[in-house]
Amino acid sequence: MLIQTEITPNPNSLKFIPGKIVSKSGQIEITKENKINNDLVKNLLSINGVTGVFLGKDFLSINKEQNIDWDDIKHIAKSLIGEFYSDGKDFVYDESINNEDMTEFKEIEKNIIKILDTKIRPAVARDGGDIKFKEFKDGIVIVKLQGSCSGCPSSTMTLKQGVQNLLKHYIPEVKGVEAV
Repeated sequence: MLIQTEITPNPNSLKFIPGKIVSKSGQIEITKENKINNDLVKNLLSINGVTGVFLGKDFLSINKEQNIDWDDIKHIAKSLIGEFYSDGKDFVYDESINNEDMTEFKEIEKNIIKILDTKIRPAVARDGGDIKFKEFKDGIVIVKLQGSCSGCPSSTMTLKQGVQNLLKHYIPEVKGVEAV
């Protein structure tokens, strides 16, 4: 099985594309701190230097410690992913996860989420990451960056020049964007 890799804007994150469905439940980030009952993810997290795994619809992003070289991780990760699918499994993850109930959001928050979901998330996913709405307060949109975006050196510029400008354009009440 051929597993493709793509570099991301974050030098400590690499995108793995198995050519199969990865997550049937949306995007989810798993780090060593949170537990998941999934053999592939557990095995990937057990690789020396791996700090997190992000599952997208058709890709995985792996984050590593800065002092670890990708040559020490990449071939092991590809092997684990290939073995997983070769064993006949069709996807890595399928559980309902944190699907926000839109009824609890105010109209302006629904508009922010809609813009994030339709205009920003697809671009962020191409780089192996995700952006999640957390709250809107006093004109400031609080988001959480995941996957390759988490800890990326260019994420501040992306937030200010991309996300913030786009949200301000569509929603005049937005004064700024910050990540947690």
